[in-house]
Amino acid sequence: MSGIRFERSEGIGIITIDRPEKLNSLTLAMYEELSAAFDEVRDDPNLGVAILTGAGERAFCVGADLKESIPALAEGRFDISEWDGAHQKHSRLSKPVIAAVNGLCLGGGFEIMLSTDLRIAADSASFGLPEPGVGVVPAGGTLARLTRQMPYPWAMELLLTGDPINAETALQRGLVNRVVPAADLLDNAVSLAKRLLQLSGNSLAVIKSSVSQLAEMPLSAAFHAEALYGQQAFASPDAKEGLAAFAEGRAPQFPSRASASESGIDDSEAE
Repeated sequence: MSGIRFERSEGIGIITIDRPEKLNSLTLAMYEELSAAFDEVRDDPNLGVAILTGAGERAFCVGADLKESIPALAEGRFDISEWDGAHQKHSRLSKPVIAAVNGLCLGGGFEIMLSTDLRIAADSASFGLPEPGVGVVPAGGTLARLTRQMPYPWAMELLLTGDPINAETALQRGLVNRVVPAADLLDNAVSLAKRLLQLSGNSLAVIKSSVSQLAEMPLSAAFHAEALYGQQAFASPDAKEGLAAFAEGRAPQFPSRASASESGIDDSEAE
């Protein structure tokens, strides 16, 4: 059955958009499920990082199922703000989210990718915002995010022309972190997730939260707020353990990771 698949594995929440027969396009119900999956990662102390990907080889996600969403929007039966959770607008998820982009990443799928923190693309992936060609606009966060995440001329080329770009171009323009063979995509995402789980969960949460907040502040105010965030991290139990471990020449055992390590969760657990 199509939907959002959620699995837990060794501290990682793996979220899969699972509708490959429709290029992982999202029904209205799937948008709600995706929002709930992000909330699950946020609220589960045994999870420290999320991976978001699409089922199959053809697509990461091509956005909303237009046959369902366009009539609902046009007839006033649906408010686009109901997608905010899936697009991580106003999100309180302070744990890292890694996008593993396989195949087509278009429209709303592109917008959801923009809400993630780290992005690995298969060499077969392609990226685009075709909305102007069907008379709509990418209003799932892209109009606010894209020019903050890549140089203005390249962002506007994507927005105004609707022309897609391939994975290598996306890498060159700073849209993704790395490009890997399609067969190695998920393994690379899991390896990166495991690397993050070795670090202080508190530090990663402070970094993600502060970067989001400070970007909107004047520089002088941002410096002041940064010091407060820094003090929060330096005074944490993780910092005490990390500095002690450094002095003693051993690997740190961060308290923020205690829940996951004590849970004994090693096997995938599908919901």
